[in-house]
Amino acid sequence: MKLYRKTASELSAMLRKRECSAAEICKDTLARIHVAEDRIGAYITQCEDVMQQAQKVDKALAAGEVLHPLAGIPVAVKDNISTKGIRTTCASRMLEHYVPPYDATVIEKLRRAGMILIGKTNLDEFAMGASTETSYFKKTHNPHNTEYVPGGSSGGSAAAVAAGETILALGSDTGGSVRQPAAFCGIVGLKPTYGSVSRYGLIAYASSLDQIGAMGRSVHDTAMLYSLICGYDKMDATSVQKSYPDFAAACSADIRGLRIGVPKEYFGDNVHPAVQAAVWKGIRLLERGGAVVKEISFPSMEYAVNAYYIIASAEASSNLARYDGVRYGFRAEKTDSLTDMYVKTRSLGFGDEVKRRIMLGTFVLSTECYDAYYKKALLMQRRIKQEFADAFQMCDVLITPVYPTAAFQPGALAEHPLMRYTGDICTVPANIAGLPAISVPCGMTEQGLPIGMQITGPHFAEQTILNAAYAYETLCGGFPMGGAV
Repeated sequence: MKLYRKTASELSAMLRKRECSAAEICKDTLARIHVAEDRIGAYITQCEDVMQQAQKVDKALAAGEVLHPLAGIPVAVKDNISTKGIRTTCASRMLEHYVPPYDATVIEKLRRAGMILIGKTNLDEFAMGASTETSYFKKTHNPHNTEYVPGGSSGGSAAAVAAGETILALGSDTGGSVRQPAAFCGIVGLKPTYGSVSRYGLIAYASSLDQIGAMGRSVHDTAMLYSLICGYDKMDATSVQKSYPDFAAACSADIRGLRIGVPKEYFGDNVHPAVQAAVWKGIRLLERGGAVVKEISFPSMEYAVNAYYIIASAEASSNLARYDGVRYGFRAEKTDSLTDMYVKTRSLGFGDEVKRRIMLGTFVLSTECYDAYYKKALLMQRRIKQEFADAFQMCDVLITPVYPTAAFQPGALAEHPLMRYTGDICTVPANIAGLPAISVPCGMTEQGLPIGMQITGPHFAEQTILNAAYAYETLCGGFPMGGAV
């Protein structure tokens, strides 16, 4: 029995029926990692106490304790989320040997639920990238075809789920970094409403945009994980104090009367015809299921990427200023002065993409450029938020592509960073507005690479977008685990 191929929902039921044990699930997943990891490269660090964690859950179940439905289920965590006693690197030389003295709030919730932390996954350095190629440690490969990238920055988490090297995973999403790799790897990825999941312990890239998200092979699995990690946290000043339902229990495939908006700006000439066709096929399937489809327009979407990269880079330049070699992290040797130590540490400790964004952020925040760039970006952010608010007066959800293309080959955009940035056109608007959005598989290219469909909703409308995604999953017959590996 290949337990690693089953969903979290199936494994949870099997555990309670005594059809398998947590130890057996973990043993099977570890065996899968042993087989696949050399070709995938999903993990930076693998946890050494996996079997001990599993045995603890099995003892509790044997004693008749009532445990969380996800108890005993393996979960991988993106390596920019702090884990006490476990190396947390952000895939950077700067934090190569950093071991946090505390757990992020989401990690505390995973541990209390009895989930099995199986390892820390690879990412683009400091979550800056769309292919998991900028990692200091390794490149991660797409399980559907290892000659292609898995997307990024949460590429390690997405690849691990798709390849069966974990059952569930956490990623972080600043401009699409959960949804895009989920689309590239053929899994489900949820970026929640900003403020619904604590960012305490998430190593910051752009604080006003970052959000921890859930990844799984089914909508129900993803809803289970999101239900666990969401909620108010006094340790996070941006956390919203409100009650949240059990999203997984409330999932419904009844979408009769659901109003779907299709923004024409998301289906421009830059979006590959195969992607457009797959997404429209998904929309029409939902329409046959009872939804009402309406084409709409977002006049300001053409400026979204520009506004996003100005805001994100500005915040990155501030957040990454702390990595100077003084208190922790990498420090350059053989320096002549304090200034020389700063310069050499940051020059050697950061990769090219991180340095590029720090320089851009410093530039737009300078006295000469603040009004011309950063202030205008904030004004554009306000306009985009208003356009979303207007759209949701007419529609319940929006459906768009996740990315203009399917997965690309490593190095394809290395010499064209601007082309790489413009690929985020479909995902960054949700981050700019702080909205929830989910990626679900909706087809394959002729090369056998997955295509993703994005469903976006108003603030705190996770249940609505999960229901739409669940309905699509039901109507299309489910999302089978695929991949060549």
